[in-house]
Amino acid sequence: MIIDRRTLLAASAGAVITAPAFAQGGEDQRLLAIFDRYFNENVDDSPQQATSLGLDTGARAPLKARLDDGSAADRLKRLERARRRVAELKTVDRAALSDARKVDYDVILYGQENAVRSGDRFKHLNGRPYVLSQQNGRYASVPNMLDSQHRVSNAADVEAYHSRLSAFAKVMDQDLENCRADAAQGVIPPDFICDLALGQMRALRDRPPRESNLVTSLALKVSTVSTILPGDPVGRAVAILETEVYPALDRQIAVMSDLRARASSRAGIGHLKDGPAMYADRVRASTTTSMSPDEIHRLGLSQVAELTAKIDVILKSQGYTRGTVGARMAALNADEKQIYPNTDLGRANLLASLNAQMDDMLARLPLAFRTLPKARCEVRRVPVTTQDGAANGYYQSAALDGSRPGAFYINLKDTAEWPKYSLPTLVYHEATPGHHLQIALSQESALIPQLRRTGGGSAAYSEGWGLYAEQLAEEMGVYEGRPLDRAGMLQSLLFRATRLVVDTGIHSKSWSHTRATNYMTDVTGYARTRNAREIERYCVNPGQATSYKIGHNNWVRLREDAKKRLGAKFDLRAFHDACLLSGNMPLEVLDRHIADWVRSQA
Repeated sequence: MIIDRRTLLAASAGAVITAPAFAQGGEDQRLLAIFDRYFNENVDDSPQQATSLGLDTGARAPLKARLDDGSAADRLKRLERARRRVAELKTVDRAALSDARKVDYDVILYGQENAVRSGDRFKHLNGRPYVLSQQNGRYASVPNMLDSQHRVSNAADVEAYHSRLSAFAKVMDQDLENCRADAAQGVIPPDFICDLALGQMRALRDRPPRESNLVTSLALKVSTVSTILPGDPVGRAVAILETEVYPALDRQIAVMSDLRARASSRAGIGHLKDGPAMYADRVRASTTTSMSPDEIHRLGLSQVAELTAKIDVILKSQGYTRGTVGARMAALNADEKQIYPNTDLGRANLLASLNAQMDDMLARLPLAFRTLPKARCEVRRVPVTTQDGAANGYYQSAALDGSRPGAFYINLKDTAEWPKYSLPTLVYHEATPGHHLQIALSQESALIPQLRRTGGGSAAYSEGWGLYAEQLAEEMGVYEGRPLDRAGMLQSLLFRATRLVVDTGIHSKSWSHTRATNYMTDVTGYARTRNAREIERYCVNPGQATSYKIGHNNWVRLREDAKKRLGAKFDLRAFHDACLLSGNMPLEVLDRHIADWVRSQA
């Protein structure tokens, strides 16, 4: 599907519309009341979510001084709450609901039943097998949250920040308690994961308190407050770090060092007790399909071959003819014309180019969308303190009250990992028309209850949409006259296809870290250091990497099926409204929803 510029001009006048309000019959009203209660329970039980959504004000202002409970007792409490919700939802007469509310019902029930099924079978597994790793643990997430989300505008906000610093020490001890309990069951991260986590913990611990991001962030926030604040806010933060936070970090470092001495180099979870069942559960949760690890592995191999052949044609047309496709992409990566200098100025220029790219895409969006989000999106660098273990890129949603825009974080530890031809498709995935457009529309939609605007659904929906957005950008003409950038788009799809192979290889076929890294490097041509970091991510978050390409395949299948069934009646912008304004949902639910929409348009 190629969208021409005349279509853009014709579509521009209708770029933003107002979605209709709820239809509220008797059973609809009952269900919406239940969902409102669930939403409020979730926010009240999660101070960090309240802050993230900008809801830690008014009656919820005390939440601003707290962090989420991560104890084993709290996990059991949440499991029992999910069980009660399943029972309550099953008292609702689904047949009496409107079509829109049936979708809401199916999405929420699916999530709660999944939580109960997983929670009952895998007591220690909370989505990820390891409490502490380079990507898991409050030692890493809390500093980021305090820096990017905790607002300071008065003395009460400063006091809340101090309280959260003290709570930081307590929740790290909770993580430690859970980590010890898991270790007693033989759940210990691989040795290389222990090394990464220890490196990040020590980097946080070894900074003088006044140079810690936890203190410098507060100092910067305080400097922007127009009124005089009592006492010494920065000095108090330094004291809390010295007497509470750093001792808690020392305890984590000691335990992680002990685990490192007991750890093996086995990368996957297949060797753990119930490991194969755990992985199958994680794959089901990530893809929201019934596909088995073996099916996904075979699909990955097939799609790797298909995409490699397409890239081969482009590279040959540009004079890159020698060696495998991976080797030729690696040679392109090393071309100095493709690399931003690995300096502060180079990074600034890279970020500026991405923001300019987003501006260009905003002008094109009416080609394919008649409903656009109000929330802005910014491109930011992953914090230096966490870049070693962080993903290559990720999206953070905007605050519901508009106080904080959405943000795409890009890991710029080494600019050589980001050749220029590969960057455009990354922004289309993470920002617009990818994650930012999809998530912001969901948050702003008047068609779905608040509970669904802020959670639920599936990674396969959102990550699949991100990949679909990359493809859609090509169809909107962004790569006209830029064949290497198009090769970068195909390389991105190839990268996600290799994830199907390596994630299942690691966790169901006993692949080592080295074997998985070698495969990804040989196939994609991406830098080995970047691929190694990706593999380390998959080791601690089993199954999640399979969600991208499985979701993309599903989006493309749904669109092509709708085009075939509707013929001349098919409207791409109406299709996207049907997909996005109804919010994130499991793929099984999405299939039913779009089938109903197609019937309504016929």
